[in-house]
Amino acid sequence: MSALAAEHGAINLGQGFPDFPMDEELAVLAAKAITDGHNQYAPMAGYMPLREAIAAKIQRCYGNSFSPSDNITITPGGSYAIYTAFTTILQPGDEVIVFEPAYDSYIPNIIANGGIPVRIPLEFPTYKINWEKVKNAITSKTKAIIINSPHNPTGSVLAHEDILILQDLLRDSSIFLISDEVYEHLVFDGLMHNSILKYPELFSRSFVCFSFGKVYNCTGWKLGYCVAPSALTAEFRKIHQFDAFCCFTPTQVALATHLQKEERYLQLSCFMQQKRDLFLHEMKNSPFTMLQSSGSYFVCATYEKLGKMPAMELAIQLTKKIGVATIPVAAFYADGNDDQVLRFCFAKRDETLQEAAKKLSGIACMADVFQ
Repeated sequence: MSALAAEHGAINLGQGFPDFPMDEELAVLAAKAITDGHNQYAPMAGYMPLREAIAAKIQRCYGNSFSPSDNITITPGGSYAIYTAFTTILQPGDEVIVFEPAYDSYIPNIIANGGIPVRIPLEFPTYKINWEKVKNAITSKTKAIIINSPHNPTGSVLAHEDILILQDLLRDSSIFLISDEVYEHLVFDGLMHNSILKYPELFSRSFVCFSFGKVYNCTGWKLGYCVAPSALTAEFRKIHQFDAFCCFTPTQVALATHLQKEERYLQLSCFMQQKRDLFLHEMKNSPFTMLQSSGSYFVCATYEKLGKMPAMELAIQLTKKIGVATIPVAAFYADGNDDQVLRFCFAKRDETLQEAAKKLSGIACMADVFQ
């Protein structure tokens, strides 16, 4: 969809990346790290001052202490951390419970490692987990469950009650948990992010994955980290050692300093919620019905007023004819399940959101899409 948007000069509300500058101070720190000579290999597990800064941040945010040496590994992005976690634990034939719609790397990661994805649909249109279905899906072959909150693509978030149910389900099992928390600081409407790092019993079986790109609006840096118990971290690093080995040093040095300024990440929810609210306001007169988004970069919408066109077809035509690119949520289901929902990324400049909403609000009927 991004390529199609570029081809047709469309506003890109599809792919999840900001169109505004990253934090200028962080950019300056990265440039300084380069000129100061931080250009050689960092330690395999990551630049120690950065790991120490992450541990301090976790203590401030989630109230638990973790060892920079034994629990935290810097990775080239959150997706890499997730893939490496799967590679660490999976053997051919192992089953992994995945909730759909799912971020598009999960199922390929499982299959590439010889695993079998067991797909459970989230409840439409709230995109909540039906825990009874999870209980019924667990078998002797279940090796892991992967969760994602705040959720991409839907913007739903897991409540404290959800985490407690999950904890009860896993208590007497040997099932691992992979928790994708790359949008941890993008939670709206006064809700809290219920990180697995807050739940020691669950953490004891978990790989918890994060992304600096989503926190500091620098997705192209591809830098993240994984927090796991020491025994799991040791196994995780056996894969990491011979895959990436280490990550780009200058950005690690820059983030080690920048991460100490907690106001920079604590203000992100308010900043991004304002963008969500602006987009929702501007879309009030459009033919789209906006669904609830409680976190992430994204909000989804149905389009009953425009008829029953498949979401992929509508997304393509909106890009070509209206000049706004979106992502069909059907693309996040392995079987292409189509509830006729589109995903919009609101991590954009205000003027970008206003212009996109103006174009979309000008659609009166399906004929306008095919003009």
